[in-house]
Amino acid sequence: MSCLQTIADYGLRSVGVGERLLPRSDFTMCQQFTLIGSGMVWNIYFGVLALLGGFFLATALALAKNTETRLIRKPAEWFIFVFRGSPLFIQFFLAYEALAMMPRAGFPVFGITVETDWLTRAWAGALFVLFLNTSAYAAEIFYGALRSVPKGDLEAADAYGLSGWNKFRRVTWPTMLRLAWPSYTNEAIFLFHATTLVFFSGFPAFRQEGDALYYAKYFADKTFNPFIPYPIAAFYFILLTLSVITIFGFINRRLNRHLPHERRMKMRFRPQIIR
Repeated sequence: MSCLQTIADYGLRSVGVGERLLPRSDFTMCQQFTLIGSGMVWNIYFGVLALLGGFFLATALALAKNTETRLIRKPAEWFIFVFRGSPLFIQFFLAYEALAMMPRAGFPVFGITVETDWLTRAWAGALFVLFLNTSAYAAEIFYGALRSVPKGDLEAADAYGLSGWNKFRRVTWPTMLRLAWPSYTNEAIFLFHATTLVFFSGFPAFRQEGDALYYAKYFADKTFNPFIPYPIAAFYFILLTLSVITIFGFINRRLNRHLPHERRMKMRFRPQIIR
């Protein structure tokens, strides 16, 4: 079988397109690169959707934590504390056990039965956990940036007659993003790396169409050689990290385009070894 035929057969296997049966013997480098790369579709899916949803929830949590109203501030503080204070791996298992306890038949709502089985699948349940986790970490980053907005900027906004939503949209929020963006970039990179934990969580893959680590482990178990499939998976994640740095670096330049070149905040990647 040629490499092009292998890519055609297995390139989209992780999303249910192409050959259903995995190769059983005589594994080639092309097969390993193709299948592990196919699994990266799920890692990108988890990372992108959790990041997009988490960005808006994190902004709301940062604003809630910064308010003086105790009934709003305290829930935000406890949410951030719980999800930052507990390991992500344990959050996966607790969420799965909690979702698995829901009635299999679903809940009746206005005469319509709402099914719950889909919540225990990786594509939904694991995504929900990643969404909550990254929201908590990003909220703390945004909160620190919000507290660091120069008072002179806020006073200038007041002098121009800006207040309320206009002041937040045109002055506070852009300045907060500009200050938080380098740290938020590191959180985005870590989130994509953390998607590999979905494989070890209790959430099952959909019809054995798993992520990159699922296929890397398959080849490592079959060949008894982990030094080929796992470095291939690491290679794909390095490419993904470079893509995130490039995209977020472009956004960072846009956020700082009004500043002189020497005052623009430089992007620095600081890998988080443990969380």
